[in-house]
Amino acid sequence: MHSIEVYEVVKKLVGSIVPVGETNEDDRRFDNLKVMTDLVNRLLTDIDYVAYNHKDSYEFSRKRAGKFASEFFDEIGVKE
Repeated sequence: MHSIEVYEVVKKLVGSIVPVGETNEDDRRFDNLKVMTDLVNRLLTDIDYVAYNHKDSYEFSRKRAGKFASEFFDEIGVKE
């Protein structure tokens, strides 16, 4: 499965997060936003674990994963 497919599945499961200016619908979308931000937080925590614990590893595959995760944080502007 490719990342774009995963993205589309998550969007369908969570639902829209964009407010439309109607109170009842925006309440649902706000709940969706809370779900989405919690998911992103958990994903970033998982990626941070890989970056922190494996970027200086001696094993090639661990070091590669750690370096990739660390560079991802650099790309999005998150510094250690």
